[in-house]
Amino acid sequence: MTTDMAGQAASGVDFASTVDELRAGFDSGLTRPLGWRRAQLDGLAALLTEHELDIAAALASDLGKSAGESYLTETGLALAEVRHVRRSLRWWLRPRLVRPTLATFPSLAVTVREPLGVCLVIAPWNYPLQLALAPLVGALAGGNTCLVKPSELAPATAALLAALVPRYVDQRAVRVVTGGVPETTALLRERFDHIFYTGNGRIARIVAEAAAAHLTPTTLELGGKCPVFLDGTTDLRIAANRIAWAKWTNAGQTCVAPDYVLATPAVADQLESLIPRAARRMFGDDAQRSPDYGRIITDAHLARLLAYVADGRLVSGGHHDTRDRYLEPTVLADVSPDAPVMQEEIFGPILPILRVPDADAAIAFVNGRDRPLALYAFTSDAAARRRFVEQTSSGALTFGLPLAHFAMTDLPFGGVGASGMGSYHGKYSLATFTHEKPVVSKPDHPDTSKVVHPPITARRTRIARRVIR
Repeated sequence: MTTDMAGQAASGVDFASTVDELRAGFDSGLTRPLGWRRAQLDGLAALLTEHELDIAAALASDLGKSAGESYLTETGLALAEVRHVRRSLRWWLRPRLVRPTLATFPSLAVTVREPLGVCLVIAPWNYPLQLALAPLVGALAGGNTCLVKPSELAPATAALLAALVPRYVDQRAVRVVTGGVPETTALLRERFDHIFYTGNGRIARIVAEAAAAHLTPTTLELGGKCPVFLDGTTDLRIAANRIAWAKWTNAGQTCVAPDYVLATPAVADQLESLIPRAARRMFGDDAQRSPDYGRIITDAHLARLLAYVADGRLVSGGHHDTRDRYLEPTVLADVSPDAPVMQEEIFGPILPILRVPDADAAIAFVNGRDRPLALYAFTSDAAARRRFVEQTSSGALTFGLPLAHFAMTDLPFGGVGASGMGSYHGKYSLATFTHEKPVVSKPDHPDTSKVVHPPITARRTRIARRVIR
């Protein structure tokens, strides 16, 4: 499939016209009233509640997710985001009064949040519903129009979004387009006012380069190798349960899943039995039969993961079924830091355990690599906690509970460095999809501004020195 230079995909979709129509909708002012924005959020809430079973079926087809996991990690999270933003939107949109300086007194200064315009959301395949709709919530709450491009690797969910979204939100303001690389390439030739991309760093560079041609701001939600550190000062059985849950949710295909473990030697020895045991409690002796254990998204991803299994001593797991795109929860030990499994984000159900002498060595190891999207530590040592806060940089830092911070709607979610730029969720989504514009009003009288007008006399300079501080 190819695309022409006019922005029309071989599928027949004229993206230039689609973007023009969205821009016309924005320019008409229809998206600005608070009532319209709330109505769109109400529509998304209705979509999620009325089609919960349809969503679960699509996610089961694409990723082997159970209905329970689909609600917990996709439908429920998206619904919570909609309701949180809907509830607080009026307050967040109120102009913010800013105290004028003595040099500008008397004057009135406020900031107002204005929409950006036409936004593009490019969603990934691992949480194909939630990571398409959560950014859309922010775009609509901000008063924008938006084009949503779901991932072609989750075709059932993409088709469902394309069918349902137009029924629940204003089609003058929201469009869903499906397709693969050609369609995305054609889309990126168009001028948008903001691009929100979730995915990997390689594609993010392509998105950023395309955006630069129009000086379009971007939010890049990427990934990275999220480490977990344990020093034995917390309950290891509880830690193993939490790590296993966070790692093997969605079969490890989560951007903030624990990617590898750094543990002191004695702790590492215990984890080799505790973590596999926790996995068996959750998914049984044969995870392939568990309704709560997902599947790898494509054959190519499964082949990539299987190559990693040879990069260390196999502690547990490793069994697979290529016809079912299944890979058992797998734990590796004696892994070299230079092994392939330690070079790229695993994004699958393989968990390497590496030994480090102490927290300082773990911090040095993490700091020697790209900044992760999340960093997790299980330690009750106050000094060690302080060093992790002060001496490491990551999108998020969590003590004692991996993964769960993503569901906290009042926290910003985003990366730093190679793990991304920008953030969203709740009021941070509104900040991402709006411009905070200063508005200053100065009355004619008294005309204090003439103090700084030429000629700049010695007297005016003395006055300026007193008021400009």
